[in-house]
Amino acid sequence: MSRETAEFGFELRTCRWAEREWPPDRTDSDDAVLVARQLGTGRRRWDTIVLECDREALGRRANFGPTRLDSDLLHVVANAPSEWRYYRDALPHPGYPWRYVREAIHQAADRGILRRRKRGNRIEIRRRWPYPDWVTRIVAIENKPDLDASAARALAGQLEYDVAMALADEVWVATKQTDEAVEPVLLEDLPIEAGVLTLDTDRLTGDVEWFPRTLAVEDPGTRILERPTGTDGRDASAARFEYADPEGKAQKRLEIAERAYERGWRSFVDTMRPDCRHFEGHARDGTHIRPYCRAHGRCQTAAECGGSCPEFEPEPPIWRTNGWPLEGGPGGSVRRLLERRRRRRRPDL
Repeated sequence: MSRETAEFGFELRTCRWAEREWPPDRTDSDDAVLVARQLGTGRRRWDTIVLECDREALGRRANFGPTRLDSDLLHVVANAPSEWRYYRDALPHPGYPWRYVREAIHQAADRGILRRRKRGNRIEIRRRWPYPDWVTRIVAIENKPDLDASAARALAGQLEYDVAMALADEVWVATKQTDEAVEPVLLEDLPIEAGVLTLDTDRLTGDVEWFPRTLAVEDPGTRILERPTGTDGRDASAARFEYADPEGKAQKRLEIAERAYERGWRSFVDTMRPDCRHFEGHARDGTHIRPYCRAHGRCQTAAECGGSCPEFEPEPPIWRTNGWPLEGGPGGSVRRLLERRRRRRRPDL
C-alpha cells in the first residue's frame, strides 16, 4: 500500500476518533465537536480540524443554513442591524468596493438569511437573526501514520509555522501506535508546543503522549516567509517573516470554521466516483464508513478514485432503477448515508 493511500485511510480514522472521543483529556465539557478534513488557508492546509463549539450557539448557527458563509456574506450578516437601515450606514467599510457588498446583500436575501428592501434608490437591510459566536476553539491535527526521520523534518517546519502563526488554538501530530516503551514520534525534533497523539486504528483508541500548549490566537501572529537553507551548516542568514494582525486572524478563523461547518470530514465522497461499479462503502466499526475499491482491493484515495482511473466502470443503468438495492445504485446510497450522518453533526438542521 502506498504512503498516500495509508495516510488517507489513517486520516479518516483520526477524524472518526476525534468525533467520538474529543477532548482527549476527558474533561467535563458541554461543547459540541465538529470535525473536518483538508482545510486551511492559501499558505497552509491542515489534515484534520476539530471545532469545539458552544452547543446552544451552534444550534443557532443552523438558522443560516448548511452552506458556508464566505467572507463577503459574513461581513453583511454579522454586521446587519436589528432595524431597517441604509446598508452603507449600517455596515463598516469593507475595504473593497461597495458593489461587492451589494452583491453579497442580494445573495444573503436570496438565501433567506437577511431582510432586504428598496426605499427609492437606497437598499436597506435588517437582520433576521444575530450571527452567533459559535466557535470556542479550533484544533489542527497533522496525520502521519509512519513518521520516519524525513517525514518528521518536513513536518517540523509546518508545525513551526502553525505555532508562530497561532491561527489554531492547538496543534497536534497524530501517528500510529507502535506499543514501544517510548513512542518513536517523541524522539523526533518537533516543536514542544505541538501535542502528540498515538492511535490504534483497529480498535479506534488513542493515547496522548504529549499535551500541546494553548497558542495565543488573540495576539499578532508571525508568518514565516523564508528560512535559512542551512547549506553545509554555514547559512546564518536571517529568516524572513511578517506579522498577521489579530483582526485578520479572527476573520480567517471564522472563515475556516464556516467551511468546516459546511463540509465536515465525510465529504470525501464528493471528490470521488461512487457511481463506479467497483466503489463500496465498508464500515469497520458499524458507524465509520470508509471508501473501498473492489478493483484495487483496498481503501482508495480521492486522487485515485476518478474518471481517469483505468479500472473505472460506470454502474449499469439497471442498478439505478427500480429502487435497487436501496433507492437506486450503491453509489447514490453511500452518498446519501454519508450526507445524513454529516447533517446529524450540526444540531437543528
